[in-house]
Amino acid sequence: MTTPCTVPILMYHAIAHAPAPAALDLSVTPRAFAEQMAVLDDRGFTPLTTAELGTAWRGGRPLPERPVLITFDDGYEGVHRHALPVLSGYGFAATLFVSTGWLRGPYDTGGALDTMLDWDQTRELAAAGLEIGGHSHTHPQLDQVSDDRLWSEVTRCKHLVADELGAAPVSFAYPYGHSSRRVRRAVRGAGFRQSLAVNNALAGRCQGPYALTRLTVRRDTATEEFARLVEGRAVGRYFARERALTKGYAVVRRARQAAKAVGKVHGSRV
Repeated sequence: MTTPCTVPILMYHAIAHAPAPAALDLSVTPRAFAEQMAVLDDRGFTPLTTAELGTAWRGGRPLPERPVLITFDDGYEGVHRHALPVLSGYGFAATLFVSTGWLRGPYDTGGALDTMLDWDQTRELAAAGLEIGGHSHTHPQLDQVSDDRLWSEVTRCKHLVADELGAAPVSFAYPYGHSSRRVRRAVRGAGFRQSLAVNNALAGRCQGPYALTRLTVRRDTATEEFARLVEGRAVGRYFARERALTKGYAVVRRARQAAKAVGKVHGSRV
């Protein structure tokens, strides 16, 4: 159950009728999204931006009685086409985390999974009140890249958002939800004030500002199940299989990192 110390942070990706196959599982239909926002409104939730939550928890300020965060990762075009009218209709705040090398425009690296926002649409979302946060430049697993690339991914994303929108982003979301102490240190060093992971659990102040957890909303998340999740009921049961897979994959990632470190040492001795 949610408590005064926990907040549901919802993680969306594409909002689309017919997304590309690669984006299907993490997409939500426009109808389902509208129904889910109606649930939040009916049950008296108050959506905040990620920056607002971070500021409140950092300063010990009180939160609304039923706070919730609505977040979107990557920068899919459907956030502008389908989500924005619904959010505006309810007056809901939200945060969009963009991978700057995936947005259509001069910095496009060609790695996006589906149709993405362009920079004009991103500016329109910002003008409508959405917080625009960082999500790296090319969406790699940041805990698997070199120090130089890690810094480049984080700072290039920040600088491009600042240049295009006129304000530097203060919130960050880790691609794939993966981070490490090294990644969190880089994000903090780049000037971001808070960042989000996944882990499919309610967020709490005790997690610290650079490891706040989120709840994944998927194509198959029914409206009734969504209502239970946002209320903090049955979260563990709903995500049990996914958590087990995540823990297993974390072991694999750590093994890869160790192998890379050994390779570097051996290579330096040749």
